[in-house]
Amino acid sequence: MRNREEPSASSSRGNTIRGPRSALTDYLQSQNISVRDLRGRNRRRESEVRTNSAAVDAAESTQIGDVEEDEEQDEGQNEEQNEEENEAGPPTLPAARQAHDRKRKAQAAAIEKIKKSKAFKRRKLPGKKNNPDDEDDDLAVDAGPVPGQTESCAICSKRFTVTAYSRAGPNGGLLCPKCSKQLAEDDKASKKKAKKKAPTGAVGGDRRRIQSQRLDGHTGTKSLATLCVETLASNIDLADDLGDLPPLSVNRIARRLSKLRLVNPHTLQLFLQPHAQIVSVYDAGRLFSDDFIRIFQVCSSLKYLELHNAIQFTDKVMKYLIGRHFILEGLTLYGANLISKACWMQYLEAKGQGLKELKVAFTDTQFNDDIVESLPRLCPSLTRLKIYHNQAVTDQGIEYIANIRKLEHLGLRLTQKTSTDSYIKVIKMIGGRLRTLSLAMVEDVDDRLLDAVHDHCSLLTKLRITCSREMTDAGFVRLFKSWNNKELAFLDLQLCRYIDANKPEENPHLIGLCSDGFRAIMKLSGQKLRTLNVHGCSGISHEAFEDVFSANNVYPMLQDLEISFCQGVTDYIVGSIFRSCPNLKKVNVFGCMKVRDVSVPKGTVLIGLQNSSGMSIVGD
Repeated sequence: MRNREEPSASSSRGNTIRGPRSALTDYLQSQNISVRDLRGRNRRRESEVRTNSAAVDAAESTQIGDVEEDEEQDEGQNEEQNEEENEAGPPTLPAARQAHDRKRKAQAAAIEKIKKSKAFKRRKLPGKKNNPDDEDDDLAVDAGPVPGQTESCAICSKRFTVTAYSRAGPNGGLLCPKCSKQLAEDDKASKKKAKKKAPTGAVGGDRRRIQSQRLDGHTGTKSLATLCVETLASNIDLADDLGDLPPLSVNRIARRLSKLRLVNPHTLQLFLQPHAQIVSVYDAGRLFSDDFIRIFQVCSSLKYLELHNAIQFTDKVMKYLIGRHFILEGLTLYGANLISKACWMQYLEAKGQGLKELKVAFTDTQFNDDIVESLPRLCPSLTRLKIYHNQAVTDQGIEYIANIRKLEHLGLRLTQKTSTDSYIKVIKMIGGRLRTLSLAMVEDVDDRLLDAVHDHCSLLTKLRITCSREMTDAGFVRLFKSWNNKELAFLDLQLCRYIDANKPEENPHLIGLCSDGFRAIMKLSGQKLRTLNVHGCSGISHEAFEDVFSANNVYPMLQDLEISFCQGVTDYIVGSIFRSCPNLKKVNVFGCMKVRDVSVPKGTVLIGLQNSSGMSIVGD
């Protein structure tokens, strides 16, 4: 009864009469949500979304967002003010009119700002012209879901909450964040692909590949075998077996894989067959000791083994090879620095009787004079010996080579300083049987070696003597004058020249290969030579080149010519070379600054021109 007698707080403040209220009204009031404000805010947001449909960029969107936030703050303040006024009593007419004017001015300012934006001016709705009178009518178009609502993705049909950054789908509708990101990546990739220019000849994107093919000697259309090898190498992970391919094709595949750095324990298995007699791995840098042991386990008929970059070929592998039943006839190891001297001796003692070829390169001090001394005794059948980039073999070891009576092929490139006498001893003892002789980096060897080669070598098909600073042009003339050796097909005399930093153009004593020596070479062996390398022999004059490659001289067998850094080479000389060598395939002219514009015959590659189109020019 007391409740009926005491007036309520609401009646005491305004004595207003209120009807029944629903649960929704109570909830909205508890959350400080006004239906009238929501309706007005929704109308303004729809107008802004429609006017900024897809043309407003990120910066302009940010500006419009700032305007919206200001409006929302003003509306929030108005809402709070209205609530306070409701609590205090009925609002007065001037206060309500001021609130309405503020809202109208804020909305008009926002619309005016949108109209002044560049994106709004650039937009053009389909089927309509840019008529300023229609702009107000355009704002009334329905914009679809507004931020805060849930919508289904137009691509994956997943429900998501619409935001101001929701992207429109290609066929209408909105996209979820995941599909929007994927569509943005696709658009970016398509734009990047469209901007990329198509390659044109050797100047386009394939220039590096084309230059590499030319340096490898591949010109014109590739053969079917070459295309098959390249396709197989590109998809080597899908191959299970090489089948019964001939050894030549298997070797080409191995070289291709090594060039692409694809040789690993998995691809190695393709080359291991029980009946395989030759295994060549030209890049074993990714193989381990167990992989090398697997070669000897599978290939029970192995006779020739060639391993380059065999870093993990250790004593463990060598001891396993010693214990196998077969005997290798040829062993090539490059970079096997982890084999000890004792293990080398054990292998030669156990398996050296049948060894015919031994090639060792890039080795440390373990392969020294003592190992070379044991070769005549432990390897009596040895016919080919190659020791390159060795740090331990000296003049004494070179003299031991003279005792290998059946040796026919010799190649040496030693780090230690060597003398002429040790080489002369070898030439005198076994020079009559040598068919190939390669002596690289012999800086201190003089003309006496050339005289010994002239007197004792008559079966040479390959001769290499490089980087000599003591040999003279007269020595080369004596070597090639009346020489009884008629089968020379490969000649490499690069960097046999005179070096004086103070007077580089003067050569009073004719040190190195000069004009007379070059004339003697071509007169004696020009008809048989296939490969000639006089790289860096700057003593050869323009007149010597002109005499050698004159109209009366023809060299039908010459295919590869290296004349880089020969100052006497000009456009006329290169043209004369093409005329005198009808079967020439490759010419290197690096450093020949007088060669600028040459007409190259069909099928010939000219490498080293200093021009913008590339180093190589292939004749049309």
